[in-house]
Amino acid sequence: MKIAASTLHLLNEPLENIMNHLIELPVHRIEVADSGNHALNPRRVERLQEIASSYDLQYSIHAPYADTNLAADDDLIREWILKRIRASIRFAAELDAECLVLHPGWTTATERFTRGNSWELNLRSLHWLMRYAGEYGVKCLIENVPNPTPYLLVTVDDFQLFEEEMDPPMNYVLDIAHAHLQDEEYMFIEEFGHKIQHVHVSDNFGDQDEHLPLGKGNIKWNKVIKALDDAGFNGWLVIESYSKMHENIAYLENLL
Repeated sequence: MKIAASTLHLLNEPLENIMNHLIELPVHRIEVADSGNHALNPRRVERLQEIASSYDLQYSIHAPYADTNLAADDDLIREWILKRIRASIRFAAELDAECLVLHPGWTTATERFTRGNSWELNLRSLHWLMRYAGEYGVKCLIENVPNPTPYLLVTVDDFQLFEEEMDPPMNYVLDIAHAHLQDEEYMFIEEFGHKIQHVHVSDNFGDQDEHLPLGKGNIKWNKVIKALDDAGFNGWLVIESYSKMHENIAYLENLL
């Protein structure tokens, strides 16, 4: 397993201002949150390419998620959302990213009148994005998201149905903290270990998604790491805690 750091813990600062922080981290794998103050553009991508070359960095990209509902009911709005994520795919290709992380869509106020429509629109959007990403050689992974939300892919049961209906099939990002909110972290690993290619880690107490430093909640990290190891996982462990990144890295290094 390979330790990586998300830029999420520095999202309060413009991406240009945190380049030195990324260089100084004791890891060489960075997941760039393509959102808010870190939203990518050609100038920022060029700068990330420069420091990758100089400091032997590798990237993954987390596609924007705050305003990007893949299951938006309005066709015009949904097309603009897909256009934004297609830009993220192109940036990921330019950065030779390990993967692009996607959040699923969510239900809207119109779902009560068209039951199942959000699910179908989510599948359709992901199908289009997978085809587009394939043209650029970008690997897209879908992430489990936290409860309680209107998101469509939260539980193991949700992903089992997704397995049956998503074509082409997708591999997964397992967010341990999200799964912990319904006490399903080990169920996810047991059920989908062969499809988990990327893991997000932060801590909580099982009631809300707090993004605490590792060891500051009640997730049993020794047990989680062993379960991932037993499942044959050898990908990135991306730290998504909001603070104490150096301490988080040391914590994982000790476990590994």
